[in-house]
Amino acid sequence: MNQPFDPPLNPPVRPAVVRPGPRFLFSHPAHMVALGFGSGLSPVAPGTAGTLWAWLAYLVLEAWLTPAAIGLVIAASLLVGWWACTVTANHMRVLDPGNIVWDEVVAFWIILWLVMPAGLWAQCVAFLLFRFFDAVKPGPVAWADNLFHGFDWRGGLGIILDDLVAAFCTLLVIALWRLW
Repeated sequence: MNQPFDPPLNPPVRPAVVRPGPRFLFSHPAHMVALGFGSGLSPVAPGTAGTLWAWLAYLVLEAWLTPAAIGLVIAASLLVGWWACTVTANHMRVLDPGNIVWDEVVAFWIILWLVMPAGLWAQCVAFLLFRFFDAVKPGPVAWADNLFHGFDWRGGLGIILDDLVAAFCTLLVIALWRLW
């Protein structure tokens, strides 16, 4: 019989860390999107890798599309990303896997869409501010991060929502900086 300070007879088993690889990436179209076309497979800081991929992809989009067309791409990416994040988190059986980076991608696209045209320095500041708000999750970002969870539609929304709030905070700081 266990005494009050004895360890439990059957300690809980921790699930193995899910590290998706190329096979997982290509096993479903949702995985390809949610993992940022492979940028989420980075073994170090996948969110940062996904944001860097988003930056590069945005510059390519900007060369080919009008701002209005980019806005439509972003709107479609939000909806497709919601689905892809929901499906991928469900397949990984993790509520908000760090390898899912589509939330960073679409949030950073919104930032760039609203601050462009901007020089390289301003883009770097936007990148650093967004990474700060996304990683540290101060105030409203933490609130949004805890709002929705699950393996149904709420899970994908929860994955994306905190990054949208981080994008809003980034844009707010940039707007205040410009006013100053």
